[in-house]
Amino acid sequence: MGPSVELEVSMQGKLEVRRPEIRLNELSRVALAEFLSTYVMMTLGLGSVAQVVTGEGGKGTFFSINIGFGLAVAMGVHIGGTVSGAHMNAAVSFALCVFGQLPWKRLPLYIFAQLLASFLAAATVYGVYYDAIYTFSGGNLTVTGEKATAGIFATYPAPYLSVFGGFIDQVFGTAILLLCLMALSDEKNKPAAKGTESMFVGVLVVLIGISLGSNSGYAINPTRDLGPRLFTAVAGWGLDVFRAGKFWFWVPIVATPIGAVLGGGLYKVCVQMHHPAPSEQYQEKDNSEE
Repeated sequence: MGPSVELEVSMQGKLEVRRPEIRLNELSRVALAEFLSTYVMMTLGLGSVAQVVTGEGGKGTFFSINIGFGLAVAMGVHIGGTVSGAHMNAAVSFALCVFGQLPWKRLPLYIFAQLLASFLAAATVYGVYYDAIYTFSGGNLTVTGEKATAGIFATYPAPYLSVFGGFIDQVFGTAILLLCLMALSDEKNKPAAKGTESMFVGVLVVLIGISLGSNSGYAINPTRDLGPRLFTAVAGWGLDVFRAGKFWFWVPIVATPIGAVLGGGLYKVCVQMHHPAPSEQYQEKDNSEE
């Protein structure tokens, strides 16, 4: 009898086929869940950008990109939320390490899974929209200009934005992201109701895009930006993807982890650290009822 299939005859004389379970260790499960959640999120998010760009405004707007990325994040949370946490963002993973909510030894695993997934998601969208991209660009893959297509995959600053201004933009946007994520998960405050977490995280991403997205495309995520940028560098856009915007590429990598720690730390200092102990809560409740 082969090792892959076990045959068992039941008491009723029926033949049952049982397949052995594939059991992965915890790190493997975390890595696969983080990879898949990030891959789906990035594929759907970048796909929404590709549709708008190649459709030349006839198949969506900047608002539809915001909605697309928000819903994509929500789907990613559903896919990996209870296994890896579905960070899908190295800045989130880094901040959780700083705050002691994720072991530092796991940070490289998360970053690798997120980076690989983002790279492959960019390759997938490129393949799906290959004809559209080449029709729109006339076969000339450029980073800047009216027919630029590199922005489908990675973020680039608006022409008016300075490097310093862009750095502040990314620090602030990521800080808002982490501050709100901390609030949504704070069991002693007003967390999202069980089962609605993904929806509220998606709404948060939409809100950040609507309010803070026009300066540079609100990367607020280093792996979301670097993975697709690396793909475009080898897929035909060349090293201009690093030179554009006064060498903009390093800003989402450096600014977002700083913003994540600042935003998460601000919530902890202003709110989370001051929650009363359970005994104090009961005492306050009793006093209010007297």
